[in-house]
Amino acid sequence: MTESFKRHFVKDKERKQLLTEMQQKINVDIQELFGADLHIESAESKTARVYLINNKPLFARRDNLILPTLTFDDILKLLPQVVVNMGAVPHVCNGADVMAPGIVAVKGDFGKDEFVVVVDERHQKPLAVGTALYDSETLRNLKQGKTLKNVHWVGDNLWQLLRKL
Repeated sequence: MTESFKRHFVKDKERKQLLTEMQQKINVDIQELFGADLHIESAESKTARVYLINNKPLFARRDNLILPTLTFDDILKLLPQVVVNMGAVPHVCNGADVMAPGIVAVKGDFGKDEFVVVVDERHQKPLAVGTALYDSETLRNLKQGKTLKNVHWVGDNLWQLLRKL
């Protein structure tokens, strides 16, 4: 069954709140990336609410968490990265949290609960967006246990939804 959307332009008041929330969550000035003339639409479904900026699905709200989508290449390049070995790839792409033994490298600095992009070691392709369970310095020294909570991955319901927009 195909999922239906309720799509509409975001009003100015909601737009300002949304931009502030996005900028605080990812530490990047959205207007600096796109300029002052932003057109923001909201597409709602049962899975998530997707925000389209200049007709591109760049952010989503799911479980009251706003996050960058895996289609937002400009932001993904700016976020810190955790590189995982190829053995971890199928698990991450099935929604598993990232475990310390699967991490090959940590690129960039971040704090606990900040967004991190998970990439594979061979192709450096984004596999998932996760929230850090530890700051980058602590994570670099971990040898076991969960390190990132996987919140959006290739193949999840949000990924499928983005392909339809």
